[in-house]
Formats: sequence, structure tokens, C-alpha cells
Amino acid sequence: MRTVRTLTTVLLAGAGLLGPAVVPALADSPSPSGSASAAATAGPTEAGTTFRTAAFFRQGQQATAEASTGDYLYWVFPADTGQRPTVTASVTLPEAAARHGASTWRIDVYDGLRRRQPCMYGMQSRAAAKEAASVELSCTLRTIRPWADTWDDDPLPGSYYVRLTVTGLPEDDLGQPFTARVGAVSVEQGGAYAGGGSLAAPLVPGATAEDAAAADAPSAVEARAPEDGWSSGWWSDRWVWTAVGGVLGALAGIAGHSLTRGSGRPSRVPPAV
Repeated sequence: MRTVRTLTTVLLAGAGLLGPAVVPALADSPSPSGSASAAATAGPTEAGTTFRTAAFFRQGQQATAEASTGDYLYWVFPADTGQRPTVTASVTLPEAAARHGASTWRIDVYDGLRRRQPCMYGMQSRAAAKEAASVELSCTLRTIRPWADTWDDDPLPGSYYVRLTVTGLPEDDLGQPFTARVGAVSVEQGGAYAGGGSLAAPLVPGATAEDAAAADAPSAVEARAPEDGWSSGWWSDRWVWTAVGGVLGALAGIAGHSLTRGSGRPSRVPPAV
């Protein structure tokens, strides 16, 4: 009975330690669709035509633009360490009676170094029939890392560019007006993707590490930061799990010692005949 009580105490202690750590982590990781519907706010109403003129918006906002078919449209948004962004785009097509055939639309996402980032999943390119009224696109990136070796192309904290364009349509349809809506939301991945270091400054074009360290004047890093600022990169919930693992290991050692020590009473010797 003593052994059973000891094991029960260990299990209850472990559950008590894990419970508070797990519940907040789940509560702080909303799905992209939920964030988009609940927290979407109005963003810019126009888009840039190059990387340098990309229109800035923050995650949770909806950026819109009116343009002509064949134009390249650019937006830029910030993504921080531990986030897995999902970029969505909705294109409202010209009237079907004015179009001459099907069209194919595509979104591409680039990081602050203008490296095109692959999509983990999502419909990055989609064809729209001549009768279609709109087309929906999406791209889910890999989780943002705090740092990476120079030869890696892992996504890093900083600016992320979205480019929208039509990649195929009848020549007679070039120049027809359309409306685009673009947004981005993230799921927090936590310490599972934490690293052993961090960048000197987020990858924001036009900014330097000295700008990021200066507190007396706003910089490009600050102007294009997420709403709650850039994370420092050193903290993650990995610290919590490390501490919990250490405590559980100690409790398991105590339980093992109790099991192997026995009751401490001498064994009963049968009486001599």
C-alpha cells in the first residue's frame, strides 16, 4: 500500500505540473481561420508594384487593392519567431461576359532577403473558369526560426512579401479590372522550433542592427514590427518543459528508491523444528 501511495503521489504531482503548462499553450495557439474571422481589421487599400513599394499590413488585417489584370501586386507583413504564417488571397474577377477564357492566378511569398519561401500546404496557384466570379489562394509557410546558418534557407523573423499576379489568361483579357484581398494569420508553434541563438536584428529591408539597438529614434525595424513588437528570441516554452522534466525525473527517482528499499523490516524466519 505504501508503494501504491508513493506512485499515486508522483503521478498527481506530474499532472499538476503539466496541466498549467499545457492548457495556456493550447489556448494561445488559435487556428488561422479563427484568427482571420475574429480579429481581421482593415488594412491598406492599395498595393505596391515592386518589392520597394510593397504596401505594409500586419497579421490579422485585410489589405485590398484594385488593379488591372496583368499587374504584379506586392504587400509586406511582419512575422516573428515561432510563428507559422498562413497567407490568403481572394481575387474578384471581371464580369464573365467580358472575359474570353479561363485564367490562372498565383501568390508567392518572399522573406526579407527576397528568397522565395516554399508553401508547406495550401493552394498557391489556381485556375479560374471563364464563368467563375472569384478565385481563392492560400500558402502556409514553415515555422519562423530564431536563427539559421548562412547556407540554410529557413524562414527567419522579419518582413515577408506577398506577390499576386495572373500567370495565364487570353491576351484579350489583359488590362481588365479586378479586386484583390490579402491577409495573413499565424499559429504559434512554441518551443518545439526554438533555437540556440537569435538574429542581431529582424530581416527588415532598409534596417540595420545599429538601427534596431537605437532607442532615441524610430527605425525601419520598429516601423514594420508586429503590433506587440519583436520577440527577443531567448525565451520559449522549452524552458518550462525542461523544468517540468527535471522535477518529474526527481520524483521518479524518489519513487524508484522507495520501491527498491522495501519496507525495512527483517524477513520472518520460520521457527526451528
